[in-house]
Amino acid sequence: MASILSEYILKRWGVLELKAELKNLINQYNTLTKRNLFVYAADFNKGRRGIDVSLMQDDFYTIQDILRESDKKQIDVYLETPGGSGEAAEEIAKFLRKKFTEINFVIAGEAKSAGTILALSGDSIYMCETGSLGPIDAQIQIGRSVVSAHDYKAWIDEKRNEATKTGKLNPFDAIMVAQISPGEIYGVVNSLEFAKDLVKGWLEKYKFKDWTETQTTHKKVTAEMRKKRAEEVADKLCDHMSWRTHGRSLKIEDLKDVLSIENIDDNLPLAGIVYRIKTIIRLIFDTSTDYKLYFWEDFQMARTAAMANANLPTPMPISNKNHSIEQVFLNIRCPKCGKKYEIPGYFDITSEKIKQLKLPINNKIHDNDVLVCDNLGCNFTIDLKSIKNQIETQSKRKITFK
Repeated sequence: MASILSEYILKRWGVLELKAELKNLINQYNTLTKRNLFVYAADFNKGRRGIDVSLMQDDFYTIQDILRESDKKQIDVYLETPGGSGEAAEEIAKFLRKKFTEINFVIAGEAKSAGTILALSGDSIYMCETGSLGPIDAQIQIGRSVVSAHDYKAWIDEKRNEATKTGKLNPFDAIMVAQISPGEIYGVVNSLEFAKDLVKGWLEKYKFKDWTETQTTHKKVTAEMRKKRAEEVADKLCDHMSWRTHGRSLKIEDLKDVLSIENIDDNLPLAGIVYRIKTIIRLIFDTSTDYKLYFWEDFQMARTAAMANANLPTPMPISNKNHSIEQVFLNIRCPKCGKKYEIPGYFDITSEKIKQLKLPINNKIHDNDVLVCDNLGCNFTIDLKSIKNQIETQSKRKITFK
């Protein structure tokens, strides 16, 4: 049997067809589960190339704007993120809790750091074998580097104990310690405690709310037992020394003694849909400049990366008997195959006027300022909106491509 990835690759779909398929799969998920799926996904590969794909405050504003008028009472959140701001995760969780009576998280890819914090605010977590969470200790800026708050505090504590026992430090450690301010140490401690406090409160209130009887002894579970268990889980997830590295992928088998997680693979029809959603998202990212996706019911939105190899043009007047028109040319190279495209654009006139005057356009541009590479087997989709925004910001004029 061919893989899901092979099946979709053989279809040779462009990004518009892929997004239509994602919408279709979300509808299938909703029909099967009788729940409502919201997709938030970030492209890890573009993140490695310098684009900020982390979970941030702007994501909260976007998610709040998309969902605030929904009349649904329940939501499942398909979540893929490398992590980011714990404060943003807190804002999103608080909004979801005010808006919906039941919140579940679906993890088929990676939801690390702040993504794990957010997932732990849910009533249930549904994971595939490919899904992973991560340790929740904060990543903080120290000098020119981003480091684990837990590692940094552990190193400081180690040096403090060493100095107490021996009365001195080696010259290198002494120089390093001398550069650490008290404010920096307090910031590290607060970052660690912030993540733990969030997770403790959420686990006790939501994830463990239906834990009424112990599994082995069948004892009645008290509020104090829920609180203690939440503290144990938060401490363990925050102490990434237990997991050896902050970037460690924590799978279902790693978490089974820590958290109760629903295994999606136990439900074959549901697993088939979720794995397809995961594959389609991967293909959308691989074949376009999109680096974040937000899908909900009939709404879809993507954040796109600016094309670094697109030269911002200089306007040139063109001759026309009845109209004063300025034209520009964009020179764009497809990031995937390298094919070059020249794209004419026109200032301060509408698409209807361009058609009426029969001005030349690039026919590879589809609706909504999307260029689809027609090189054999490529079909990479380039969203021109970021370039358009740059031109309009610099020129303070409207530009139209077709």
